[in-house]
Amino acid sequence: MKHLRFLTCLAALAWALAAPAMAAAPKKILVVTTTLGYRHSSIETAERVLASLGKSSGAYEVELATVDPAATPDPAAYNEQVRAMLARKLNTAALKQYDGIVFANTVGDLPLPDKEAFIQWVRDGGAFIGIHSASDTLHGYRPYVEMLGGEFDYHREQVAIEAIRRDAAHPATRHLPATWNLEGKKEEIYVFKNYQQAQVHELLVLDRHPNTRAPGHHPIAWCREFGKGRIFYTALGHNEHLWQMPAFQQHLLGGIEWALRLE
Repeated sequence: MKHLRFLTCLAALAWALAAPAMAAAPKKILVVTTTLGYRHSSIETAERVLASLGKSSGAYEVELATVDPAATPDPAAYNEQVRAMLARKLNTAALKQYDGIVFANTVGDLPLPDKEAFIQWVRDGGAFIGIHSASDTLHGYRPYVEMLGGEFDYHREQVAIEAIRRDAAHPATRHLPATWNLEGKKEEIYVFKNYQQAQVHELLVLDRHPNTRAPGHHPIAWCREFGKGRIFYTALGHNEHLWQMPAFQQHLLGGIEWALRLE
């Protein structure tokens, strides 16, 4: 009997030790960097940084969804490769294997195989992370714009900014100062249309137009609940030097972890 109790205790101890490791298994996210239009030179840097942040934090593993236009110079062939790749990665069945999806510097009306299923996947509990020109994506599909909470309107020349931190406790911004100047680096700053301020939780804003300096309200980053899912968006990320900035990387990681409900 004592021997049996000893074995039972050992089994319980083994389970207790194993449980945290199982609970900490990394999430799986799909990073989409496909474009139908302008392609940011920072995309390759973005792919490396997002994968590195996942690995170093242990929070998530990255799978890429991308087609290099340089490898397929014929526009018709490139468009077909994009369609086929997205059909494989984002069909209704494939969506079930991901905990989160990132649109990193995507552009254009991407040919998602089932747009309604994609929106429903987020609503049912998926995490969606939009970076920079994710707001310049799928203009023709209004449910996507409404889900994101805002839509790219225009930008002018790159400028230095002083972004105001609206939430000192959120994991995407708690490491930032009350006013963040991106270390004095210039960045391409978006002006939005169809911005749903009442439907989002603001994280970073400007209190004046980034170029004209006229007083106003201009969002930079926000998050929101969407059904059972979560949305995190940051308009930053045009330039390579920003992706290499530790503060920006922590901004991204915090937003991703919040969307994945790890924070």
